[in-house]
Amino acid sequence: MACRRKHYSPKTEQSYVLWIKQYILFHKKRHPRDMGQTEIESYLNYLASKRNLSASTQSAALNAIAFLYRHVLNEPMPELSKLFRVKRRQNIPVVLSVSEVQRILNHMSGTTRLMAQLIYGTGMRILECMTLRVKDIDFELHSITVRAGKGNKDRSTLLPGSLETELRGHLLKIAQLHKKDVLQGNGYAPMPNALYRKYPSASQSLGWQFVFPSAVLRPWQATNTLARWHASPSTLRRAFKYAVRQANIVKLVGPHTLRHSFASHLLASGTDIRTIQTLLGHRHLETTMIYTHVTPDNKNVCSPLDQIQGLVVTP
Repeated sequence: MACRRKHYSPKTEQSYVLWIKQYILFHKKRHPRDMGQTEIESYLNYLASKRNLSASTQSAALNAIAFLYRHVLNEPMPELSKLFRVKRRQNIPVVLSVSEVQRILNHMSGTTRLMAQLIYGTGMRILECMTLRVKDIDFELHSITVRAGKGNKDRSTLLPGSLETELRGHLLKIAQLHKKDVLQGNGYAPMPNALYRKYPSASQSLGWQFVFPSAVLRPWQATNTLARWHASPSTLRRAFKYAVRQANIVKLVGPHTLRHSFASHLLASGTDIRTIQTLLGHRHLETTMIYTHVTPDNKNVCSPLDQIQGLVVTP
């Protein structure tokens, strides 16, 4: 309940519950009130030294335990002076070349292809694409509004002109499906927070429907009705994985790589990095700056091996 009061995402809530449960089980089911600095440090150091978990995973466990003490037990988080923190690796994101993106898209079709095109064309995250609503696509302004993105922030990104015709046709199908649901006494789409109480009829309007709805109706417990939720991200992941395999691409990539490629290709084409930061929804410019190291400009650099092999190419 503490997570829900703070409007944390369901995935964050599930992660916190998992790590708190593991913390309690590690100490033989002792109550957290009876434990403190020593027990917290021993558990987190165990994750680092014995289970060899990454820095981000150890941080996730630490955040969960800190949340437990501060917001559930209403106690101060102990000072962890003997905590061994795993050193973070400085990874750069994997990106696809323009030709690789095209090859992958050529092996996709239907709705999953449109999803992949939107992610690459707008820089949206996978879940942001899945939870996109009809009302958030503005064909007049050629823009898409991303609601409650990472950090619960809204932002605006561009709508690729090459997708407008296909997207209009897709939304026409969604409108037909919605009309069919309404005639059957359904047609509801889940709404965030308590908006369904403030605007009782809004959830049955076309604007609130998901652009990529689920194929089946599922219970919406808050209203005791059947609602059409958004499609599962796993649907896109499976189709993308198959397309990568068919395109004979050996890079370890997923649909999120299209977001990385969006940023990298915009940088390569000369787009201002602060504009890219805004489109991606990054809080810090340093996060966006990572993409400047993904595709270095080596056109004016000659390998010494090429020099001794006589393969020197003048720029």
